[in-house]
Amino acid sequence: MTAEAHELLDVLRPDDPTDSLWSAFDSGRMERIAPELPLLRMEQDPIHRHKDVLAHTVAVVSKTRADDRVRLAALFHDVGKPRTRRIDGEGVTFRHHEAVGARMTIKRLTALGFDDDMIEPVSELVRLSGRFKGYSDGWTDSAVRRYAREAGPLLGDLNHLIRCDCTTRNRRKAQGIQDAMDDLERRIAELAEADRRAAERPDMDGSDVMAYLGIEPGPKVGEAVRMLLEVKRTEGSLPRAELEARLDEWWTGVSVSE
Repeated sequence: MTAEAHELLDVLRPDDPTDSLWSAFDSGRMERIAPELPLLRMEQDPIHRHKDVLAHTVAVVSKTRADDRVRLAALFHDVGKPRTRRIDGEGVTFRHHEAVGARMTIKRLTALGFDDDMIEPVSELVRLSGRFKGYSDGWTDSAVRRYAREAGPLLGDLNHLIRCDCTTRNRRKAQGIQDAMDDLERRIAELAEADRRAAERPDMDGSDVMAYLGIEPGPKVGEAVRMLLEVKRTEGSLPRAELEARLDEWWTGVSVSE
């Protein structure tokens, strides 16, 4: 890494980096380290004079846990806004700023000498940082699975970044965002468990059961397979001889009950 990269990490590493970040911007040091970032000091709306993007960015970074990858992603998550800023009938918009920002992040971190193990996840977090928008309007299970699949191993960092990206002073709105993320994380866990169970297979399938017990296809085969699957879920994979013994015991109980 370059000297500027080490300097940037030093700025980001205090438990609360608010003061070190503002010092880097106000002194002009950030202009030398990452000249794209000072451009965030702009008004989002020239009429209503909303808080500039830089102030929001510093607030987001300061809320994140002390982790280089997450804090770099927080620092760059809105870097594409100046390039995508448009004023039209909808007011000020920043369409596709996450995708633009991800490309800018790759270019800057590469110039700073970071390796791919840092560049790839940070730029991906920037690209995905807007994916949560619209969740409160209603996501299907397929959309939830797609979000989790696209985030992959970055899911925890992405959800943390999204939580920290909420800097509104409106307590009700802020709580609503946190509640929505709680709900999304719950659904991701439930769907993952459902998918895991659906993908499970017992170590003896229906054909094995019919061959071993000498029975024809029918409801009892399905019951036996479900019994063996439950054994696998609770005890893990067992030797074939042990499974056959469990099957014998189960079949005896079925025969007696009939």
